[in-house]
Amino acid sequence: MESNGNMAAAEILRQIESLKAEKTKIEQQISSLESQLHQLNPHINNLKPNEEANSNSFHAPLVSDLDYDFGHGLSPDMIYRYSRQLILPSFGVQAQSKLLKSSVLVIGAGGLGSPALLYLAACGIGRIGIVDHDVVELNNLHRQIIHAESYIGRSKVESAAAACRAINSTVEIVEHKEAFRTTNALEIMKKYEIVIDATDNVPSRYLINDCCVVLGKPLISGAALGLEGQLTVYNYNGGPCYRCLFPTPPPTTACQRCADSGVLGVVPGVIGCLQALEAIKVASAIGDPLSGRMLLFDALSGRIRVVKIRGSSLQCEACGENAITPEQFREMDYEIFTQTPLNTAPLKLKLLPADARISSKEYHEKFVKGEEHVLVDVRPAHHYKIVSLPKSINIPFSSLEARLPEISAALGKKSNEDKVPGTTAGSSPSLYVVCRRGNDSQRAVQYLHKMGFTSAKDIVGGIEAWTQDVDPKFPTY
Repeated sequence: MESNGNMAAAEILRQIESLKAEKTKIEQQISSLESQLHQLNPHINNLKPNEEANSNSFHAPLVSDLDYDFGHGLSPDMIYRYSRQLILPSFGVQAQSKLLKSSVLVIGAGGLGSPALLYLAACGIGRIGIVDHDVVELNNLHRQIIHAESYIGRSKVESAAAACRAINSTVEIVEHKEAFRTTNALEIMKKYEIVIDATDNVPSRYLINDCCVVLGKPLISGAALGLEGQLTVYNYNGGPCYRCLFPTPPPTTACQRCADSGVLGVVPGVIGCLQALEAIKVASAIGDPLSGRMLLFDALSGRIRVVKIRGSSLQCEACGENAITPEQFREMDYEIFTQTPLNTAPLKLKLLPADARISSKEYHEKFVKGEEHVLVDVRPAHHYKIVSLPKSINIPFSSLEARLPEISAALGKKSNEDKVPGTTAGSSPSLYVVCRRGNDSQRAVQYLHKMGFTSAKDIVGGIEAWTQDVDPKFPTY
């Protein structure tokens, strides 16, 4: 009976998702058609449908039928749409005209790219390119505000493009549903005037920077992690490029990702908005773009600082005296150069022999049979509070050395408890170690072996494997 109920619920959910996707598509079509209609006649929206049908009947010439030439090329619809920008004394029709003729490439449609794309489309950038090879996931939505639930499982580029067109159907949106690599970078980027780096990995930062240098494109670079963000403009008006500041890639251990370290959703939102602002400043030639300076944002204190950064370097391997050539760029392997994979998939270490590891399914079988054991969860305490396996004890990896006595005490307590029928008298309880993905648990087991806990084993894949292989209802994060 319960199985039939679950199947019925699943079917209802499927229908709801299908209807949501259909609704989103219809709303986008309506928005596009309304915009086209308003361009044809700004006053037609005041008519009812049956009045529009009869509007072909003879009528006397109206004042609105006259052909005006204001000298700036902006249509009546554009004047009304961008009016709040046009009336700014420092902006005006000249800056708006430049935006309409400009083009911006946004690489990455995630936390940074989402607000950047929305504002670029809204403000009237003539052509916007979007590059991303990923799909929308539920855990993207708290920060990647350009995407909606109805697009989960679908291309981020497709989702972002639809949102941009829904805001401004007059802007040309070009979709690049592919990873940005040396094999296609030059061909894609050469079609745009300004580049926004909205990626989140080190190899891509060097790759995008070098491509901008080769093609002479200004680069709006932003980053956000945890509660902090930063922003600058590279390769612009004689300013430095990314390699001028960071000629040597940081060690792999220093490269953090949002998936591991976390990020407050609004932080990349702030930086992404500022990236759009810098792109608008460069495209319209107003203000003072952040070339040679870096903006630092601290979300907790609400403080924004702008600091001067090192100037361009003659020794820079990208933009210096021996600047990188297109041929050298195409032959460059940025994964080897940075010792970091372009793929943002979680790291999977293999530090232990097979006999020092156990699968989540095997551990589940032992748990169900009632085998005496101690399960140590080495995730940080705030991770442990999110979700944890039954009867586990939390000893974060960072405090493992100081808390070894607790493990000894737990094992001793299990040894003295009544044995489950069928177990061998005097047998020692097992020691298992778990973490989020099975990496820190391996490090912990290595250390425990050195400290005499030779029977310790890690659970392969951590609690993520538990969800995947044992209990799909167990939450992941």
